[in-house]
Amino acid sequence: MATKTCKSSQVSDDEQRQKKEKVRSLSMSGHVGFESLPDQLVNRSIQQGFCFNILCVGETGIGKSTLIDTLFNTNFEDNESSHFYPHVRLKAQTYELQESNVRLKLTIVNTVGFGDQINKDKSYQPIVDYIDAQFEAYLQEELKIKRSLFNYHDSRIHVCLYFISPTGHSLKTLDLLTMKSLDSKGHLPFAVVGSMDEVKVGNKMVKARQYPWGVVQVENENHCDFVKLREMLICTNMEDLREQTHTRHYELYRRCKLEEMGFTDVGPENKPLSLQETYEAKRHEFYGERQRKEEEMKQMFVQRVKEKEATLKEAERELQAKFEHLKRVHQEERMKLEEKRRLLEEEIISFSKKKATSEIHMNQAYMAASGHLKKDKDRKNSNFM
Repeated sequence: MATKTCKSSQVSDDEQRQKKEKVRSLSMSGHVGFESLPDQLVNRSIQQGFCFNILCVGETGIGKSTLIDTLFNTNFEDNESSHFYPHVRLKAQTYELQESNVRLKLTIVNTVGFGDQINKDKSYQPIVDYIDAQFEAYLQEELKIKRSLFNYHDSRIHVCLYFISPTGHSLKTLDLLTMKSLDSKGHLPFAVVGSMDEVKVGNKMVKARQYPWGVVQVENENHCDFVKLREMLICTNMEDLREQTHTRHYELYRRCKLEEMGFTDVGPENKPLSLQETYEAKRHEFYGERQRKEEEMKQMFVQRVKEKEATLKEAERELQAKFEHLKRVHQEERMKLEEKRRLLEEEIISFSKKKATSEIHMNQAYMAASGHLKKDKDRKNSNFM
């Protein structure tokens, strides 16, 4: 994964203000009361509560849930995951914990199916995308006109626990690629031995793992670094991790994102720019770009209309040519039919003439035959008398 680089502003706002004004230190003659500000801050923080988000990255069955249970001395009742997921997916679960009068909203994000695929080249990408998505969600809330950051559920990852298989061999390629990709996204302490099972050692019950070769006590610093991890992660540096997530990792993401959008703190001559000036510049740039695209679209539309007109004219010419061809064929067929009709009429007339002539001849022959018969009859009658 390529690491994003962003230009940092040369002069911060605080440094500019210090140059413009000189701060004077004064002594007070009596009690004022702002010395209670730390107490007010503590009271407000206790009343508001805290949130802490842990990302657990590791192969299925390596002991992520067990270690989290051991760290917070409770049972989160996370169901066992299958080894047959086609893709890596991230599962977030939020819990409410309370120790004395301090409330903690703890979110545990587990990488389900990590390292179980045959092709592991992009197994780390969903993890990076998830972390960036939480940064983006916070940035979108921050950029709203009407914000509610006070009661906003901050889901940004504060710490990443990466679990390495205790095979005794060197790190896998997937481990190296994933840790390199997550290095600029969060903090990376390594996982250690964890267990919720109690084993009797001497006269007392201790949390430990029972192996064929012996017992590893979770809270025995001579056996593992679990106590140091818990001290570092929860007792000592939890607030530092929360602050570093906001001031370092989120600020890096925010700066890169805003610079991608065209926002900057200084102009072409390294002079400070206000948000209004940046907005006006982007607005002018946006309108110019929009006009350019409108002109391109207009020209493209005109070109397409011309092409369509040419296509329609060509189609019209083809249709006209087909019409003329069909017209000529029809005319020729009509002339042929007219000629056949004329010939047929001539044949009918000729036939009628022949028929009339034949009838005349037949009548004449009949009359002649009738005359001969009459003469023969008369002759016979005269001889008889």
